[in-house]
Amino acid sequence: MSGRTPPPPPPPPQPNPILDDRLPFFNQSMELVQLPNPPTTRTRSRTLADLLKRVEDAQNDTPPALPHHVLDLSSSSAATHPFVLSFSNLTYSVKLRRKFTFFPAATVSSPDHQTKLNGTKTLLNDISGEARDGEIMAVLGASGSGKSTLIDALADRISKESLKGTVTLNGDVLDSSLLKVISAYVMQDDLLFPMLTVEETLMFAAEFRLPRSLSKSKKKARVQALIDQLGLRSAASTVIGDEGHRGVSGGERRRVSIGIDIIHDPIVLFLDEPTSGLDSTSAFMVVKVLQRIAQSGSIVIMSIHQPSYRILGLLDHLIFLSHGNTVYSGSPANLPAFFSEFGHPIPENENRTEFALDLIRELEEEPGGTKSLVDFNKSWQLKNKTSAQAQVQNEPKPKPSLKDAISASISRGKLVSGANGNGKNSTASVSVPAFANPFWMEMAVIGKRSLTNSRRMPELFGIRLGAVLVTGAILATIFWHLDDSPKGVQERVGFFAFAMSTTFYTCAEAIPVFLQERYIFMRETAYNAYRRSSYVLSHAIISLPSLLVLSLAFAATTFWAVGLAGGSSGFLFYFLVIVASFWAGSSFVTFLSGVVSHVMIGFTVVVAILAYFLLFSGFFISRDRIPPYWLWFHYLSLVKYPYEGVLQNEFDVKSPRCFVRGIQMFDNTPLGMVPETLKVELLKSMSNTLGMNITRSTCVITGADVLNQQGITQLSKWNCFWITVAWGFFFRFLFYLTLLFGSRNKRR
Repeated sequence: MSGRTPPPPPPPPQPNPILDDRLPFFNQSMELVQLPNPPTTRTRSRTLADLLKRVEDAQNDTPPALPHHVLDLSSSSAATHPFVLSFSNLTYSVKLRRKFTFFPAATVSSPDHQTKLNGTKTLLNDISGEARDGEIMAVLGASGSGKSTLIDALADRISKESLKGTVTLNGDVLDSSLLKVISAYVMQDDLLFPMLTVEETLMFAAEFRLPRSLSKSKKKARVQALIDQLGLRSAASTVIGDEGHRGVSGGERRRVSIGIDIIHDPIVLFLDEPTSGLDSTSAFMVVKVLQRIAQSGSIVIMSIHQPSYRILGLLDHLIFLSHGNTVYSGSPANLPAFFSEFGHPIPENENRTEFALDLIRELEEEPGGTKSLVDFNKSWQLKNKTSAQAQVQNEPKPKPSLKDAISASISRGKLVSGANGNGKNSTASVSVPAFANPFWMEMAVIGKRSLTNSRRMPELFGIRLGAVLVTGAILATIFWHLDDSPKGVQERVGFFAFAMSTTFYTCAEAIPVFLQERYIFMRETAYNAYRRSSYVLSHAIISLPSLLVLSLAFAATTFWAVGLAGGSSGFLFYFLVIVASFWAGSSFVTFLSGVVSHVMIGFTVVVAILAYFLLFSGFFISRDRIPPYWLWFHYLSLVKYPYEGVLQNEFDVKSPRCFVRGIQMFDNTPLGMVPETLKVELLKSMSNTLGMNITRSTCVITGADVLNQQGITQLSKWNCFWITVAWGFFFRFLFYLTLLFGSRNKRR
C-alpha cells in the first residue's frame, strides 16, 4: 500500500443534503440550481411529487381548476413517516456443476474452498443491515463479491426456497405482491426500445404506471417535469438508438432507464450498478439524481463498483462485500476510523473507497483471505451496537407501522398508482392496487407502443411482404393455368402442399420479435407495469392487420394465375384459410420464442418442426399409409388442416369436375406411351370385361375420387378452417403460460 501515489487534496466536505431542504434541480441547460427555501415549518425534504407539481405549475400560465389529489401536495404537514428496510442473516448458496477432469485439481486455499468441496458455493453469507428512506445505501466490492446477488435478494429476485434470512419493511415481512407495487428495479443493462425517443419512452412508462384517473395533460406535465429533473431536456426528442441507429449518450440512456422506473415515485428503488460504463461526470449526475429521489422519501439501494470521491460524498451508507461476506457496514465517514483500528490507516489524501477495495483485494489473494477483516467487522459492529441502540431510543417519534407509513406516503404524493382503487393487494393490512390501470387500457398502451416501433422500422414488414409476393409470383409462374388432366391433379396437390407450408415458414420472422423484447417484458412485468395477459392479447390483436395484408397479397397473386376453382366464393375461402394459416403459424412461432432464449436456436427448432408438420400432413404419405405409432403426429400437424381445407375447396365443388377421361387413365402408367388406337382397343376390352361402356370421353375420376385417393374423408373444409384458427388460439394460450411461469426473473 506504500507505493500508491496520493491524489490531490479533496475539496472541503459538503453539508449533508439530507438535512438541507433546498433540493438541487436540473434546469434546461443541465446546470444545478437551488430551489427556493421551503416554509420553516417543514421538517423533511420535499417529495418528488412536490418537485413535479412545482414544475407543472410553472409551465402553466393559469392555475388548473381543482388539481388532481395525487399531485396537489401543497399541504406542509410536519409529520414524518420514515421507512426502514431491514435485512438479517441473508444466506444464499448455489450448486456447482461438476466438471470431469483426468487429473485432480490442486487444492487452493480460498474463502470458498470448503463450499466448493461440498458441491455448493455460498454467494451470500449471513448478511445483515438496514436502509432508511432519505438515504442512499451502496453495496461495494470486487467483481464476484456478491453485490448484484445482495440487490437481487433484497428485491425478491431470489426464490424463497433458496434464500435464507428475512427482509422486513418497518418490521413487517415483505410480501412479493406488495414489494412489486411499492418498489422498482433498475437493471445494469439499459433495456429500452431503440426507436422510441426519450420523451416517448417516459410517456409510455407514465401511461403504464400512472392511474387512469390522472388526466392525459397531467401525465404529460409529469413526464416533462421528470425530463427536467433527470437533465434530459436537450435529448427529449432523440431516439434511444442502438448499434445500427445513432441515439442518446450512455449517461442519458442510464438516466432514461432510471426515469421509467421512478415515474410513479416508488418507495423503494433498487439499482444494479447504475454507473457502470459511464464517465465520471455522467456517473456523478446519475447518483445526484438518485440522491434527490432518496430525499423525496424513497429508500435507494444500489450496487457500485468503485465510486469517485464526488460520488462518495452523496452516499449515506456503505456495505463492502468479499466473497459474500460483509467486511464493512456503516457510514463513509467511519471508514478512516475502521481501517485505522484494523491496522491499515487510510492516508490523508487517499480515496477512501479505492483504499478499502485495494486492501480487500490484497487480503483476498493471501492464504487466509479476508477472514481477519470479516471477524474484525463483526467485533466493530458489536462494539458500536450499544451506542446505535441508545441513539434509536432517543429518537422523538416511534417508527410507524408499514400500513401507516404507506398511507402517509401516498397522501404526500409518492406511489402515485396507490391512489387507484382497483385490483388491490393486501399484505399485513396494507391495501394498494396491484396494477395502476385496467386490463383494456394496458392493451391499448402496449399496442400503441408496438405500432410506433413498427412504424419506425417499416423495412421489417416490407421484407416480409416482399418475400410473400416473390414466393407467390414464383408459384404463379410455375403453376400457370393448370389443366384438369391427371398431371394437372398432381400439380394442384403439390401446389397446395407447398403454398400452405410456405405460409408457416414465412412466420419464422416472428422469432426475434419477442426475443428482442424478452428482457424489457420481464423488467416491466416484474414490478407490475402491466399484466402478462394484456401483453399476449395486445400483440395478438395488432398482428392481425399485417397477417390480413400478407394473406391477401399471397391469395391474389396465386389464385387466378394458377387457375383454381370456385370463383369468388372459392377465392374467399382460399383467402380465409391462408389467414388462418398465418395466424396459426405466427402463434406457434411466438410460443416457441417464449420457450427458447436464442435466435439461432429458435430458427433451427422452427424449421425442423415445420418440416415434420409437412412430412405428416398427408401430402407425402396418406393417412392410411402412416405407421400407427406416428399417426398421432399426423393429427398434430399444423399443415394438415389448411392443406386438406384448400384441397376440398378445389376438388369438392357443386358442379363436379372430371379430371380423368377415358384414355387419360393410362397417362401415368407405362401404357401412356402406346399409340392412341391401342388405348381405344384397351378401353373396349375393359368395357367388355367390366360390363360397362367406357369410351375415350367417359369420366373416370372426379374431384371426390381425388379426395378419396388423398385420404381426405374425415373433416369438412370449414372444420379444417376452424381447427386451424383454434390452433392459433391454443398456441397463444401456451405463450401466455410460458410468460406466466417462465419469466419469473428469479434465481433458484
